[in-house]
Amino acid sequence: MTALLEIENLSVALKNGPRLLRSVSLRLDRGEVRGLVGESGAGKSMIGKAVLGILPRSAEVVEGRILLEGTDILTLPPAERRRRIGRIAALIPQDPLTALNPSHRIGPQITDRLVDILGWKREKAEARALELLAEVNISAPARVMRNYPHELSGGMRQRILIASAFAAEPALIIADEPTTALDVTVQKQILKIIAGMQARHGTALLFVTHDLGVVSKVCQSLSVLYAGKVLEDTQVADFFRAPGHAYSAALLAATPKYTDPEGSLMPVGPEVLAAVQAEVDAADREWRHV
Repeated sequence: MTALLEIENLSVALKNGPRLLRSVSLRLDRGEVRGLVGESGAGKSMIGKAVLGILPRSAEVVEGRILLEGTDILTLPPAERRRRIGRIAALIPQDPLTALNPSHRIGPQITDRLVDILGWKREKAEARALELLAEVNISAPARVMRNYPHELSGGMRQRILIASAFAAEPALIIADEPTTALDVTVQKQILKIIAGMQARHGTALLFVTHDLGVVSKVCQSLSVLYAGKVLEDTQVADFFRAPGHAYSAALLAATPKYTDPEGSLMPVGPEVLAAVQAEVDAADREWRHV
């Protein structure tokens, strides 16, 4: 069966500079929820940006393939690539305070996607937007459609971004740390909404996070990254039972335990970091040699 998303040996580098992603390979099937975990700078968000075709101008794909529904999008002309990605995939961005256009009302920021991608009439798109806002538990959705982003809280803005991501019924949504900018209570609500929407719509999720607690609740599989390299690719249940890489085990040990709230934190040890950096360096030497 063809995977919804298959990344094969993907390397992204700064132009005339070092690699940011190092020969990344992963697979995501329809309806699957895969976590991308690792410390800040590990390359989690960079994978999502590469899939969506929104890499920063200073970076470029230098190796590998990105297959969406069996088609390598990197081989498509730019306009066709944008159309295909827009039809299949969507993004829930990290920061709801900056992701919405401050000069536009909320309504068009949801309906424009339906009009542009699916070719819907404006009236049908507006009706769909009202349904979605209700689905993400926003009261008085008709009023909210007329609001500007600055008139809404961070939690409400994130709910709107979730609704917008699901609007065109994409097969794949990339959630880029969607709870980072929110307080703990709102985080729990947002995760519950995303999980509920994913289950009802059968959407595959690539869930970028540094929080292993979120992974345990939301994801079925996960990839552990360090310095742009995938160190472990496994099922969530297997990861928490017996992590397969020393760095994965160190990350798990460093996670605060709710059963021991006063216990001391366990940082990733220098010997583990030295070993995994040596692994990354060896991969770079081999890549340059080839």
